[in-house]
Amino acid sequence: MSVELLTILFFGSLLVFVLMGTPLAFVLGGVSVIFLFFEMGPIGFYLLASKMWESMSNPTLMAIPLFVYMAILLEKSGVANDLYDMMHVWWGGLRGGLAIGTVLICVIFAAMSGISGAAVVTMGTIALPKMLERGYDKRLALGAINAGGGWGILIPPSILMVLYSLLTEVSVGRLFAAGVGPGLLLFALVSVYIGVRCWFQPELGPALPKEERAGWSVKFASLKAVILPIMIVVIVLGAIFGGFATPTEAAAIGVFGAMFATLVNRQLSWGVISDAALATLKLTALIIWILFAAHAFSTAYTALGAQSLIQNLMGFIPGGKWGALAFMLLILFVFGMVLDPVGIMLITLPVFLPVVQASGFDPIWFGILFIIMMEVGYMTPPFGFNLFYLKGVAPPDVSMGDIYSSVVPYVLVTLLGVVLIILIPGIALYLPDMFYGR
Repeated sequence: MSVELLTILFFGSLLVFVLMGTPLAFVLGGVSVIFLFFEMGPIGFYLLASKMWESMSNPTLMAIPLFVYMAILLEKSGVANDLYDMMHVWWGGLRGGLAIGTVLICVIFAAMSGISGAAVVTMGTIALPKMLERGYDKRLALGAINAGGGWGILIPPSILMVLYSLLTEVSVGRLFAAGVGPGLLLFALVSVYIGVRCWFQPELGPALPKEERAGWSVKFASLKAVILPIMIVVIVLGAIFGGFATPTEAAAIGVFGAMFATLVNRQLSWGVISDAALATLKLTALIIWILFAAHAFSTAYTALGAQSLIQNLMGFIPGGKWGALAFMLLILFVFGMVLDPVGIMLITLPVFLPVVQASGFDPIWFGILFIIMMEVGYMTPPFGFNLFYLKGVAPPDVSMGDIYSSVVPYVLVTLLGVVLIILIPGIALYLPDMFYGR
């Protein structure tokens, strides 16, 4: 049977079972094992088992439950409330200042947690009602939280980056370093958008009245709220970039920092520890099974002759390697509207990586573009996860239509960031080259 027909049958089977609502891990793993058996016979099972064993022995895998546990502890620690109070004091006097400050908190949370939903749920609970009370435009506030919340997978540490590293065998440390510049770039672009729009349309984000603005003594006193978050960020990222610890070891240090922050805020209890551990177990088990299924998918599709097929197909796309890059990013954008980011990663990476290598693109640089497109997937209708996270914590008068329409300008700003990173690769590659060499 030709590789073209096998590919149609392979992806057609995946699509059918996904549309039937079958869990992704079972779809990827089950269909891949069946096709692998018919292509290679019983030896395919041994090949698959060896690939699983190789994955299980990878120490980087341990970073996933540690980063998840750290994020959940931080969510329960009360750090976010203190950060919001500080931001309110410093930024409330500016037009759009509360929205810009909320985005800044999302950056800090992203640098502490490694997952997307933590900042969205936290800021949706704390910041959104306060902004609406102050007369902020509903869509401006919703979009700011949605955009900033997605940075949890871009600004290190990032669980999605750990998965990308495991699937592509690139250095997770270099990938973490590469996420810093693009994360700060997106923060700057979103902040400029909010500031400029509120300057010309002050009714969208009114400044606090002068009588409600805090004095300098209160402002400086409020800065103590950033001590614990900065401590955690410096310890985790400093240990990785300074070469003092592997990402896995730094994740363990981060868990200790999160527990210390929870203790300082008087939220540490056996109930908090056990609840966080149980939630971590559930989420990690889901991720690991999907990861195993991804290896089955990659092994099966490679055995079917995927690499030669994809490279031949890319030859028909106009624009050479840049046309191929644009096509891959377009596929990621479309998939982001209907699939979860982990699923997109597992389905597309085995197909895209040979093209990236053949085109001479840096896999770290492409990884950052990939992660940003996954971030866009978190915030685009109809199935972006952040949209539903935000709906779950938003006030009753916020409709799903409000949330859907709020993300449009922020998606455009994020895509502008993607274009800038393509045009200036140093935005992503400067730090990895500085810390790890070329």
